[in-house]
Amino acid sequence: MTTTSNEHLFTAEPETPGQLVDRFDQVRKFTETLCETLIPEDYVVQTMPDVSPTKWHLGHTTWFFEAFILRDKLPGYVSPDARYNYLFNSYYNAVGDPWYRPNRGLLSRPGVDEVYDFRRFADEKMHDLFDRIDRDMDPERLRELTILGINHEQQHQELLLTDIKNVFSVNPMNPILRDFGPDPEPLGVPPMEFLGFDGGLLEVGYDGTGFHFDNEGPYHPTYVPSFELASRLVTNGEYMEFIEAGEYQKHTNWLDKGWKTIQSEGWNAPLYWEKSDHGWTHYTLGGRRLVNPDEPLVHVSYFEADAFARWKGMRLPTEFEWEIAARRADTPNATLVESLRCHPTALGRDAERGKLHQMFGEVWEWTSSPYSAYPGFKSWDGAVGEYNGKWMVDQMVLRGGSCATSESHIRASYRNFFPADARWQFMGVRLAKDAA
Repeated sequence: MTTTSNEHLFTAEPETPGQLVDRFDQVRKFTETLCETLIPEDYVVQTMPDVSPTKWHLGHTTWFFEAFILRDKLPGYVSPDARYNYLFNSYYNAVGDPWYRPNRGLLSRPGVDEVYDFRRFADEKMHDLFDRIDRDMDPERLRELTILGINHEQQHQELLLTDIKNVFSVNPMNPILRDFGPDPEPLGVPPMEFLGFDGGLLEVGYDGTGFHFDNEGPYHPTYVPSFELASRLVTNGEYMEFIEAGEYQKHTNWLDKGWKTIQSEGWNAPLYWEKSDHGWTHYTLGGRRLVNPDEPLVHVSYFEADAFARWKGMRLPTEFEWEIAARRADTPNATLVESLRCHPTALGRDAERGKLHQMFGEVWEWTSSPYSAYPGFKSWDGAVGEYNGKWMVDQMVLRGGSCATSESHIRASYRNFFPADARWQFMGVRLAKDAA
């Protein structure tokens, strides 16, 4: 399948009111499907400031529909608890003061059952609103906000999984969220090829008519020199060579801030990796397992990705190189969240040569591009304008989605972003180099 930057890759976005209601129900239900193996105690734990408890994600995604749709659109709407506006607001200052993020794990109340009751209540009220959609003063705005809320919830489905993985990883009982079967035998992966792409003044960004986040536009020209991009992701086995070469003990290939970070944090391997008598193991949402050398590398920071690329005599792609190449990528068999595997899959050794593989799903791919505004960028009006624009500093762009991303949520122009030292998300590496 060949893609362009303006396509939703796997599932068409809802067009009719009935399709909108169906998508809303599907997404809301799937969030709870992801939680069905949890026990109440799992919902409350916060292991670090970047991690939010599962209970908070369930409440926050519900609050989003309440704050941005129900209060304005449904006459006479009253929240089941006015304090939820404080507890479940994330960072929307225009809506009110939010509860301090690092203290979300201190909230033993409301209980898990009360949060699920909040979800049921809000869903019923959204259905009341859907029944009135033809009488709404601005039905298109209602549709736009609902689709935004759906996409927002899909983002939090991914965050929920990455956060509960961090929570489970510190538990010596090695809890399992999903059993995705026995470890496959390492069989090897195809050799890494570098595919060439012509440069020039090229158009990038979202240019379609469907939903997209404001930071994906405007569609605009940018100059991109010719480049080469790796045919597949970097594997665990390739990164083991980096570790065994002692690169965590040498400053040579590290950015200064990266070198200081790995020293201060004591990093000597990707997040969740531990050395055992049998070799490297890592925590997965299927429990602690031996690291499969064929699987895509995951849970590395930008600093680690950049150092590995330098060690290989290469570099990370820019976000525009990645996007241009993604338009030519094949997307069959991508591991996305609907698989419930929640772990990247090794590329088959019989994968076709001369093509880009694993561009969508598996792991988010670090790029060398700082997260900043495109020329002519304008945030959305109102409080939802705080969604993306206010974060355009001290972050790096990632592309492509991961094994925790929804199939209807990812596209070539989608821009994810995190600080350079973040690695608890499903983050990996694809190499690039200048054209020969």
